[in-house]
Amino acid sequence: MTPALPDKPTPTVLRNWPREEIPGLRAGGADRARVSVVIVNFNTGTLLAEVVKCVFAQSLAPHECIVVDNASSDGSVAQLRQEVSDGRLKILELEANLGFAAGCNRGISASTGTHILLLNPDCFLDVESLRTLVEEFDTDDEIGAVGPLILNMDGSEQRGCRRDIPTPWQIFCVGLGLHRLMPNHPRFRSFNRAGEDIPGESVQVQSVSGACLLMQRDTLENVGYLDERYFLHFEDLDWCLRAGNAGWKVHFVPGAVAHHVGGVSGRKRPYRVEAHKHASLIRFVRANFASYYPSAFIAFVSLIVYARWLTVVMRMALLGKSHRQKGWYNLFVGSED
Repeated sequence: MTPALPDKPTPTVLRNWPREEIPGLRAGGADRARVSVVIVNFNTGTLLAEVVKCVFAQSLAPHECIVVDNASSDGSVAQLRQEVSDGRLKILELEANLGFAAGCNRGISASTGTHILLLNPDCFLDVESLRTLVEEFDTDDEIGAVGPLILNMDGSEQRGCRRDIPTPWQIFCVGLGLHRLMPNHPRFRSFNRAGEDIPGESVQVQSVSGACLLMQRDTLENVGYLDERYFLHFEDLDWCLRAGNAGWKVHFVPGAVAHHVGGVSGRKRPYRVEAHKHASLIRFVRANFASYYPSAFIAFVSLIVYARWLTVVMRMALLGKSHRQKGWYNLFVGSED
């Protein structure tokens, strides 16, 4: 059984105004910003309450924290209510697991801030990180979204927190292992920048991670919400690509730091997670590159993705080993996993 492509409505768009007609919502300084933090939860246990506490401990106080629960069954929301009694906390409990993108959109729709931070329920911000991210917008009016330096729990940089948009050619090279032949060649190199030295200041990148993504309200007015046809993964890359095409800049801010556990929600459903990941990759390729690449090549890349999905599933079933290996794993990190 191959992973089916989700068949959901087109992405929610607020107004899709031309940029010159967007009403200004610039904060004019971090202390004037109203940040709405949106956390989509699905069975993350005790981590959810700890992450929310971390949010409210930020030096730049958030305007509100909206937790959207995708029908969790582990008592994480009950524990959150028990441990956090803050009037800024809002909890939206959905009747079914609608996926990460749809959950984020529900939270964005309920938010009222000038800025919206999408934050994973297993991602912990350093105390000054929110302020540092918000202040980045004051450096350039064309910045539409920013992301921090995301670290694994061992202190190493997490792949995906700064990366290029993967093209069908790059996916083809990674799928067949061709990227190993000339790793420094611009046509073959990896789209992840995590192997490079961490810059000493903020830099423009093509995309940052949906695990911790701060967007401006006016950018959302222009670009639209996340595409709900992505149930899991690649909705952040898709959104960053749309933002770039609309003329907005995306910045990687190494002065802001977050620590991401990663993979908590999907640990008990690894096969389903893999199906969604690979289906989302195929949708990403077809949705964004079909008009630029020959249809035969797009079809061939899709076959490579399906083949690698079968390889991953068989490896997990027969050998019980992690699928997180080298180039192929790099395609699926840095999102809501």
